Amino acid sequence: MPEYTILAVLSVLLTVAVERLWLRTGIFGTAKYWVAMAIVFAFQVPVDGWLTKLSAPVVIYDEAFSSGVRFPWDIPVEDFLFGFSMVTLTIMTWVRLGRRTTDEETG
Repeated sequence: MPEYTILAVLSVLLTVAVERLWLRTGIFGTAKYWVAMAIVFAFQVPVDGWLTKLSAPVVIYDEAFSSGVRFPWDIPVEDFLFGFSMVTLTIMTWVRLGRRTTDEETG
């Protein structure tokens, strides 16, 4: 399996592990989180699609380092995996720090 693909899959596994084993924010069980992810991906598809389109790419990937699977509009699937990890880690951190601030103010 190519390096970029392996790292993308690992980023998702680590993100889920951080949520389930350490931060435990509960975001995966909330509608707000999934709506936020849908909004992120709704914007990611046209932007990433334009940047990576094979007909005139702005960003060029070395296919030797990725799976070569592109969907939709020539977007490497690894981009969605990394996008999930980045946004999810940010939301988890935001939620966790927000709770800490609220706990410190009330306690």
